[in-house]
Amino acid sequence: MLRWTLIAILTLVAAGAVYAQAYRWVDSNGVTHYADRPVPGAVRIELPKSPGQRSTVTRSAPSARTRPAQATVPTEPEAGYESLSVATPGAEETLWNIAGTLNVSLSLQPGLQPGHRVRAYFDGEAQMVSGTSFEIEEVYRGVHNIQVEVIDQAGQLQIRSQTNRFYVQQNTVVRPARSGN
Repeated sequence: MLRWTLIAILTLVAAGAVYAQAYRWVDSNGVTHYADRPVPGAVRIELPKSPGQRSTVTRSAPSARTRPAQATVPTEPEAGYESLSVATPGAEETLWNIAGTLNVSLSLQPGLQPGHRVRAYFDGEAQMVSGTSFEIEEVYRGVHNIQVEVIDQAGQLQIRSQTNRFYVQQNTVVRPARSGN
């Protein structure tokens, strides 16, 4: 009997974990946070109930103490990005003989919103780039870092990727020594 009670309790605990909720919000510095408890202005994320099922997102209501005196309902939904990463070059990838041109592609979900722009940081130097696929010139042998972010029309950060470190190698051509004859 004790065995069946223990199995029933474990089943209930496991079922609770499967149906758990998570919350996502972006702080004033543009950093995205996730938690298992709601905070004012957070977006509730329904976690998948089974492998392969997609998550859904719903906006939680702000608390009474943070609600403005005259709440306005936006006419358009907020553009929110769920993920941004540098797809190529991959983290810790070694690239051979790229002739000084680095091809970069990004993975952004959902896609780039109208009016939003991408800023890339290549070895710490910021530059605006066109879209989610672009080239960076004058990339030579060595260790490099790339990070990207999406900014809106007002220049506000929407989402930032992790930094990818990658390596560029060049083949060396060995030429025979010339003889003095």
